[in-house]
Amino acid sequence: MSGERVSIIGGAGAQGGGLALRWAAAGYEVVLGSRDAARARAAADRVRAALGGAARVSGASNPEAAAAAPVVVLTVPFAAQVSALRQVRAALAAGSLLVDVTVPLEPAVGGRPGRVLGVWAGSAAEQCEELAPEGVAVVSAFHNVAAARLADLGRQVECDVLVCGDSREAKERARPLVEAIPGCRFVDGGALSNSRTVESLTALLIDINTRYRAHAGIRLAGLGAGRFGAGG
Repeated sequence: MSGERVSIIGGAGAQGGGLALRWAAAGYEVVLGSRDAARARAAADRVRAALGGAARVSGASNPEAAAAAPVVVLTVPFAAQVSALRQVRAALAAGSLLVDVTVPLEPAVGGRPGRVLGVWAGSAAEQCEELAPEGVAVVSAFHNVAAARLADLGRQVECDVLVCGDSREAKERARPLVEAIPGCRFVDGGALSNSRTVESLTALLIDINTRYRAHAGIRLAGLGAGRFGAGG
């Protein structure tokens, strides 16, 4: 899938920018979306500067970005998830894949980053599915990948990426995005409802990484060699 176009809603943030950097380095064309198109274009300039002139990265408003690619990745903070989805809903085409990276952490209500909030839908990913238009497949992924690791092109990310969703086909569509990042391994995380557990792991990792001053991810033992990304 190298060369395919992927859009990132919230692409001016740390997580979205880090994913953009890795995917553009792997040959993807990346469209960064933001509520402020100028901010998205500035973020795209930073990615191109880091990778050189050959990187195909552009910035646009969130609705424009959502309409620009068959795969749309949502990387906004939890407090902005609902408003972002409402903003782009009409721009998402039937048959698109929507990858939710949202984690319901307490900072959304002024609390601690190492704590997770309860969500009426069960998880942020399930809330995303409720708000997505009919015909758009939703999976969750990349919750446990540290933005600082994504931004450091000199190092592998060293993290298993649990991809949850109710459609096997939709999860497989997300596999190349995982395997394009050196050191990442695709792990089928089961049903979308399992996102509740995966999202909670992010809060645990934040707490651990704060204590150890690290940017650790997760590895699952006993799965065999599996299919790792380049260099994994």
